Amino acid sequence: MSAAPKPSEPATLDLQEAADQAIAACGGDAREAVKALLVAVDFLEAEADELRTKVSIGYARGRLSGTRERKDEANG
Repeated sequence: MSAAPKPSEPATLDLQEAADQAIAACGGDAREAVKALLVAVDFLEAEADELRTKVSIGYARGRLSGTRERKDEANG
């Protein structure tokens, strides 16, 4: 049994098309497309980390990694 399910045919075609578009956007250079995608992923990870710090603990109900202290504990 494999760890990851196999993607469906339409999803595979969409992924192929997206890859072709990314390469085309970088002048046909696959290496430049990979670098651009890595920069985009890094940006999105930083944005997600910033948003995680702004979500209240009550709303997240412990689903976020890391611990934050409560406001009343920080003042005492």
